[in-house]
Amino acid sequence: MNFAAVLLAPFVLLVSAVGGGDEQGDDRAEPKGQNVEHADAPDWIAALTPEYEPDSAWQVHIEQRMTIRVAPRASMPMPRDMFAAMPPRAAGPQFSERKIGKCLAIASIAGVEPNGPNNLILFMRDRRMINAQLERSCLARSFYSGFYLSQSIDGNVCVDRDTLLSRSGTACKLTRIRQLIELDD
Repeated sequence: MNFAAVLLAPFVLLVSAVGGGDEQGDDRAEPKGQNVEHADAPDWIAALTPEYEPDSAWQVHIEQRMTIRVAPRASMPMPRDMFAAMPPRAAGPQFSERKIGKCLAIASIAGVEPNGPNNLILFMRDRRMINAQLERSCLARSFYSGFYLSQSIDGNVCVDRDTLLSRSGTACKLTRIRQLIELDD
């Protein structure tokens, strides 16, 4: 290629892009393999313009990603004189754990609260409480303001599969889930 062709090639491409439409204003791309001829352009410009159509012009890639935010449980305001007339007793209710499987429906989680060094209490919409144990290296207090969770295909959050992302940036996997059942006195 000579020096003049190298200098003029960008301008030729611009001229061909601007003057490349037909009289009806149809902007469809011309199929590959046909010669592109410009009636108002000289032959040497038509020879320099490549028949270019990118391979990705006819491909569409759609990506869908949904992130779910689980907020901390809202605390209920307590009246000041609520416990004045009650006799003293143990600090709070006692709970036992029961196996429930390895997965929970994401849509049924209503709130979260840290509990202990690496446990979270998940409050479900059907009023159940689930104790979710995190990896040993994760601290539950990182999840004080809730967490984010990516939507899975089956709509569940499962042990050793899904990762919880705290709003502060900590990413942890669940290692165990158990339902908490209140013991009767």
